[in-house]
Amino acid sequence: MRKAGVYHLDTVVIVPFFDVDSMHIVWHGHYVKYLEVARCALLDSLDHNYLQMRESGYAWPVIDLQVRYIRGAIFGQRLTVRASLVEWENRLKINYLISDAASGERMTRASSIQVAVKIDSNEMQLASPQVLLDAVQRVLT
Repeated sequence: MRKAGVYHLDTVVIVPFFDVDSMHIVWHGHYVKYLEVARCALLDSLDHNYLQMRESGYAWPVIDLQVRYIRGAIFGQRLTVRASLVEWENRLKINYLISDAASGERMTRASSIQVAVKIDSNEMQLASPQVLLDAVQRVLT
C-alpha cells in the first residue's frame, strides 16, 4: 500500500478517443498525462502552480516516475485521479491512484518525485524553497 499523503485532491478525467490504441484500451503512455492533470490541480489548490514556481525562481523537473498498471481504461470511461502530497520538505513526492469513477475499482497507481532547481544558476536544491513550504503550511493549517 502506498503511503497516504497529508493532503490530496481528486480530479476526474474522461478518456478521449485519441488516447486508446488498436486494442481499444488507453495506451500506457497516456496515463502520465492523466497524472500531470491531477498534479497540476493539486498544485493549483496549494496556490503554488508551475507559473508561480517559475516566478519564485525555481523549476521543478520530474526526476523519478513509477507507474503500476492494474487494469486498462477504455474510451469514454470516467476516471478519478487522486493526487496525494507525500513529501515536500526536500523534494516534492506525489502518490497517485487512478480508479474507475463509477465503481471505485483501482486501475493504476503511481508516484512522481520532483526537485527544485534554481533557474538562474541551474543548481539543484537540497531542500525545498521556503515559498513551497509556506504554500503547503497554508493548506495544512
